[in-house]
Amino acid sequence: PEPGFPAEKSSSVPQKKFCVLVGVTGSVAALKLPLLIAELLKIPGLEVKVVTTERAKHFYNAQEIPVTLYSDEDEWQLWKGRSDPVLHIELRRWADLMLVAPLDANTLAKLANGICDNLLTCVIRAWDLSKPLLFCPAMNTAMWEHPITARQVEQLKGFGYTEIPCVVKKLVCGDEGRGAMAEVWTIVESVKRMLEEQDLPTQS
Repeated sequence: PEPGFPAEKSSSVPQKKFCVLVGVTGSVAALKLPLLIAELLKIPGLEVKVVTTERAKHFYNAQEIPVTLYSDEDEWQLWKGRSDPVLHIELRRWADLMLVAPLDANTLAKLANGICDNLLTCVIRAWDLSKPLLFCPAMNTAMWEHPITARQVEQLKGFGYTEIPCVVKKLVCGDEGRGAMAEVWTIVESVKRMLEEQDLPTQS
């Protein structure tokens, strides 16, 4: 190749893009989505897309999200006939890792029971269990302490998903206690760690 030809460089160091799909649900912690995406995009070689529930949209400004953002209407607009792509399956194929941050009490209950009534829960119901899925619970302390919560979190871990545990802090509602989403830096570090573990020879 000619001097400085980019192919020379890329053959010795394969430029592998790593695709992360972020799911966001209707907890107040969804207001941290712009910060979370900004921090994830600092990881070299990472490509990010977001799937949002309708309720999550209440907490962030879509203009502040610099990556592709999908919601329920996209699934229905994309599919018009039999040969059209099904968005939740396309996203499942695209992603190397899924991160659900925040995971609210309602979506936690849906996932634990296999309910898939929106784009996000359909992606997760179809998820390839050989790929990592991280989830960050976030809810009011009283909801967190309800006995069904621990059971449902264990159910998700039983599927092979990884919990990024919630933390104790003064919540937006004024209550103090466990239930707040993990700090953004904790979440980003967990993703980095998972990427390092995934850095295996690419399988065909």
